[in-house]
Amino acid sequence: MTRVWLFTALLLLVGALGGAGALLIGLPLPWMLGSILTTALLVAMASERFPAGYAFPMWVRMIFIAVIGAMIGAQVDADLIQQWRSMLASLTGVAVFVLAAHGMNYWLFRRIGGYDKATAFYCGTPGGLMESLAMGEEAGADLRVLTIQQFLRIILVVSLVPLGLSLMHGSALGSAAGLSFVDGVPTLRSIPVLLVVAAVGLVVGHVLRLPAGQLTGPLIVSAVAGVTGLIELSPPGWVIGMAQVVIGVSLGIRFVGITGAMLRRGLWLSLLSVGAMMAMAVALAVLLHTLTGQSIEVLVLSFAPGGVTEMGLVALSLAANPAMVAFHHLFRITLTVLGMAVVGRRLLRK
Repeated sequence: MTRVWLFTALLLLVGALGGAGALLIGLPLPWMLGSILTTALLVAMASERFPAGYAFPMWVRMIFIAVIGAMIGAQVDADLIQQWRSMLASLTGVAVFVLAAHGMNYWLFRRIGGYDKATAFYCGTPGGLMESLAMGEEAGADLRVLTIQQFLRIILVVSLVPLGLSLMHGSALGSAAGLSFVDGVPTLRSIPVLLVVAAVGLVVGHVLRLPAGQLTGPLIVSAVAGVTGLIELSPPGWVIGMAQVVIGVSLGIRFVGITGAMLRRGLWLSLLSVGAMMAMAVALAVLLHTLTGQSIEVLVLSFAPGGVTEMGLVALSLAANPAMVAFHHLFRITLTVLGMAVVGRRLLRK
């Protein structure tokens, strides 16, 4: 147990050093991208030296997911609630995106990748990582291939979206250094309140069995407490940086056990898939921006097919209406899971 603790601390230190290096060279979202890259590099160079059977402690990731949820919930205010009409249009766009992206991905993985029906169908889901793995395994999909494709989807989206937005803005985004993501002055006194809200939210998410409950429970508790005036969260920007490092390391460590041949095959298919999905996302974002006047940046983040936690953190780091982004991703994942349950059974029976 002590060895696992020490090794986890070492990984987080390596991730933080990677984040600092990424910050120095001007990468967007440096603490997350830097920690992903350095952890993946460490896996490639020295995974045989890792403790036997090592897995990144999920409770560490869970704590920071809850903190991210609480900070996103703090962004909910009356102005956001009043945007419900324009959100109806963008949520309709999400439904169109889910159908089009999943159909396109199924064709790509089936025809170009040569995967069997079950593997292609569940590799192609534009969301719902854990549900895709569970349902895919039950349907007879190749779990190893499915795991690689789903994790590559998330990692590529989390890596490429900030780069694309930075190119659009002409400067690196999302360092989290010295930024406040809510009105007011960042203060250390917000941290105990943040942790209490996160803990209560975890309980709420578990008891109510909310989708992505580790994130949505704290998000809801924080939103309700903030809108009603019970609390005001203004955590220092370095809290976001810490969350980026933890999430980045937990993603980078997923490369353990993946051979070079498996990675090469999965990577080019994922690049095709993610590239096509992001083209759809940008096209829908431009269309909805024209129709509703919503921010293109927020819309692109809302449609980008990454994980809800990761994309919520990206939006939080970029101060890009993270509550709205998270809501769209929860809706996307819900639609994707429903689609897997309904369409998957019919398709795979044929």
